[in-house]
Amino acid sequence: MLSEQYLTTREFARIIGVSRSAVISWIKSGKVVAYSVHGKWRIPYSEVERVLEGVQRVRRVAIYARVSSNTQRDDLERQVEALKLWVYKNLPNAEYVVVTDIASGLNEDRGGLRKLIEMAKRREIQAVVVAYRDRLTRFGFEYLKTLFNTFGVDVYVVFQEEPKDYVQELVEDFIEIVTSFASRIYGKRSKKYKEVVSCIGEVVKDSN
Repeated sequence: MLSEQYLTTREFARIIGVSRSAVISWIKSGKVVAYSVHGKWRIPYSEVERVLEGVQRVRRVAIYARVSSNTQRDDLERQVEALKLWVYKNLPNAEYVVVTDIASGLNEDRGGLRKLIEMAKRREIQAVVVAYRDRLTRFGFEYLKTLFNTFGVDVYVVFQEEPKDYVQELVEDFIEIVTSFASRIYGKRSKKYKEVVSCIGEVVKDSN
């Protein structure tokens, strides 16, 4: 270990030809091996060749963006543009296809998500790029990531922190979860179900 040369994140980023923030993201997600030395990351030089091979392997990328409702179309466009820029900077040799969904992150039957999985199965893409983990799915991210990895597809999460306005989307998902369970337990036509839905509506209204 001591005989190998070690690089700073900035040096590694310059050699690979990506941003320093991308390198830090790769380290945190386990895509790059690094060691913390006095609070600073140090990367073995041997990682350069390994990562370069992986970057050059990526010929086609699926950019995936999602919002919960039609009122968030502006945010959908912002996600897509930010992801295009990231691909241009970090996977310069790759072409991309844009896949979008306007649906809850709890919805497992999204057209865009199905398209991603089909492209992965057909080996049409080598990577999926999303802005945030929950853009891909609200729950079970690691399961989906493992599924894509099984097909030889890497999943890149570009940003680590959610935007401030995503709270409203969380509220909508919370309502969907509670009403779904209430429907299964009591039935949609029951008085109890209507009471639960009414109660949730009041709580949400009071919190705004």
